[in-house]
Amino acid sequence: MSWRTVVVTKTSKLDYSLGYLVIRDVEDTRKIHISEISMLILESLSISITAALMNELVNKKVKVIFCDDKHSPAFELTPYYGSHDCSLKLKRQIAWDEMTKQLAWTCIVTEKIKNQAAVLEHYNLEQYQMLLGYIEEMEFNDATNREGHAAKVYFNALFGKSFSRNDECSINAALNFGYSIILSVLNREVVSAGYITQLGLFHDNMYNQYNLSCDLMEPFRPFVDVVVKDMNPKKFDKEEKVKLYSLLNDEFTVDGRTQTLLNAIKIYCKSVFDAIEQNDTSLIRFVRNEL
Repeated sequence: MSWRTVVVTKTSKLDYSLGYLVIRDVEDTRKIHISEISMLILESLSISITAALMNELVNKKVKVIFCDDKHSPAFELTPYYGSHDCSLKLKRQIAWDEMTKQLAWTCIVTEKIKNQAAVLEHYNLEQYQMLLGYIEEMEFNDATNREGHAAKVYFNALFGKSFSRNDECSINAALNFGYSIILSVLNREVVSAGYITQLGLFHDNMYNQYNLSCDLMEPFRPFVDVVVKDMNPKKFDKEEKVKLYSLLNDEFTVDGRTQTLLNAIKIYCKSVFDAIEQNDTSLIRFVRNEL
């Protein structure tokens, strides 16, 4: 089972040899067996990578993320076909029952607010009680936008009333970076299961190619928020990025068992797809963070 997140930050050449990712730079040459790699992140624009390696990474379902000149995730390597029966899965996805999709979204957004409330309670912030009240007021498909109301209360309580998600600051840089990493993992799971990321449950933006992944990731945002809150970053550099990468290997609980976040996301995604295919949202297995 793949488990390693590999981050390449220096000028390097990456190629493939006998099952190994080979990293060559001016100092040395390192080899990592591709079966061990779950995610490969390329931070530098001066990294070259061979087509043979990219082909092997896609075949082994390794998520590859490329960063921009600011060292932030910019795009990723996504295969056209992630499953042998992707044509069948696509037909099913197009035909997903609308009521089941809306019920699944209601469950997902409710779980997100639960996780946000747990974060506020963890930091002894009394506003968590307001979020619990929003959960009680939740309507089908979140018709009254309890998610939006909860987000305003949550971020003001967690980072201060002067904080805005539109600000250009280290906190938002860290949040956006962490969310991007989680979204990339979810993209991999969606494609690996044979579905496409464009067709969402709730998100339906014609300019967003990751609508489904954006739906699925909502309950995971508070996990990133905790890391950023604990860091309280005055800057956003290599040290802060490493802490966010490390979140993927932290332990969480799903379906009564302890898993790394990478494995937990895989279990969660499968359960959501099963729930929608079988019109039974009780099958969804949410990931818990024992704060």
